Amino acid sequence: MKALFLDRKEVLSLRDYDPLETVGPDDVRIKIHTVGICGSDLHYYRHGQVGRYLMKDPLILGHEASGTVAEVGSHVAGLQPGDRVCMEPGVPDPQSKATRLGMYNLDPHVRFWSVPPYHGVLRETVVHPAAFVFKLPDNISFGEGALVEPLAIGMYAAQKAEIKPGDVALVMGAGTIGTVTTLSALAGGCSQVILADIVQERLDLVSGFGPIVPVNVKEQNLVDVVFDLTGGWGADIIFEATGSLASASKIFDPLCPGGRIIWIGLPAEAVPLDLAYATTKEARIYTIMRYAHIFPRALALMGSGKVDLKPLITDVYPFSQSIEAFAYANNPRPASVKVQIVMDA
Repeated sequence: MKALFLDRKEVLSLRDYDPLETVGPDDVRIKIHTVGICGSDLHYYRHGQVGRYLMKDPLILGHEASGTVAEVGSHVAGLQPGDRVCMEPGVPDPQSKATRLGMYNLDPHVRFWSVPPYHGVLRETVVHPAAFVFKLPDNISFGEGALVEPLAIGMYAAQKAEIKPGDVALVMGAGTIGTVTTLSALAGGCSQVILADIVQERLDLVSGFGPIVPVNVKEQNLVDVVFDLTGGWGADIIFEATGSLASASKIFDPLCPGGRIIWIGLPAEAVPLDLAYATTKEARIYTIMRYAHIFPRALALMGSGKVDLKPLITDVYPFSQSIEAFAYANNPRPASVKVQIVMDA
């Protein structure tokens, strides 16, 4: 089969690949249809690593994916050839303590697509455990199915935030993760979400999605906007989805007393936090690592029509042009949110 390899920083090649994968009794083989380019894919493309995960050998990228079941193992029930599916990309060790405690996303030995040394799914087919494969509702396209993975991050963050009906949230960053977090916060009960970014085109794209207040922080004072909208109280919840040091340095300013901060973005270096200031507000700080037990909920929300991700798909390339797709995603037009690659017919 053909696969897209990252051979080294900023060097991609589309070449033959024989994974020698067999379908075990609890596995399914999936014909890949759509793969989204994630921010972590771009980190590997630019730097050859993400945090402590260093690429030492050529790596197949891609973990946001949908496709069609082509073959099922002898023990698999509930899935059959022809089913349209999306896949949760991380497979934990079922015997690890983290998995047995229900925190399988924190299993230190999880095998996650496109995280070295495990290849991703920018290839024609993949074999995956059926337990991490989910049927798409009939009204959800393959493109939307490939967005279930980033939506799961936003929903997991919203779950961590313990949203109470009527809460006001502030989301820092209007990229894919910030946008799906905004939609998740609204679906979870927030009365209003203030969405901050420096790219006006992204803010324009999502401003019609619901009770969202877009704030261009280059032109408006974010803290003033938050306090004006909350009667001087501040945001109940702040979701940090940029990973930028500039955002982190002032994260407590717009937070209300007793508020919650959910850290989603991955900073490139250590972040200094004013904990003395945080203490005066009794701020609660949570971090998240991907997600756990979220995919069925995400699909239910999407299937109900409560969360519509179609407008986030701004750029689509065929697999034969996947190298061009990465070059574009590395330097996109301002209005771009999600770049996807569709396998050639």
